[in-house]
Amino acid sequence: MLELKRADENTPLTRRSAYGLSMTIERAAVDSDESKRLVAELWAEVDRIYGNPDPTMPDSRGMDAPEAAFLIARDGARPIGCVGLRPIAADIAEVKRLYVQPGSRRAGVARRLMEALEAEARAAGFKEIWLETGLGQPAAITLYESLGYEKIASFGEYAHDPVSVCYGKRLT
Repeated sequence: MLELKRADENTPLTRRSAYGLSMTIERAAVDSDESKRLVAELWAEVDRIYGNPDPTMPDSRGMDAPEAAFLIARDGARPIGCVGLRPIAADIAEVKRLYVQPGSRRAGVARRLMEALEAEARAAGFKEIWLETGLGQPAAITLYESLGYEKIASFGEYAHDPVSVCYGKRLT
């Protein structure tokens, strides 16, 4: 089931996943143990993909802003994925840390996380969402493009990174 919980609602919306997952998506604190565990799994995978010799230390700058959001997807009670949103300008938010555990991939979890995150961004008043991914993550690139994200100029800390590719989407 897909269950979406907004911070201001007590009763979630529910829908059965085509892949048999009993999935919920809810807001979470970025510094909770579950969030930290999912983000650590994400960075271990990124370090493996790109051959980073030293573990990457997660950066949570901007995740404490009132407009920021961190969402966790669950299969039943088990956390299986996450995604964050942080403001980078008054009307632009950045997607951070989209991750789905390997055993739950190709079941629509990442797509549902992104759809829920876009709804959070709209509710917070953002007009655009930007994101960065790497050339070594073709499944992520395919997902973002299928969701209507278009390539944009590299921004911020990614401006001179040769393996980064940046995307943006106007919210309507």
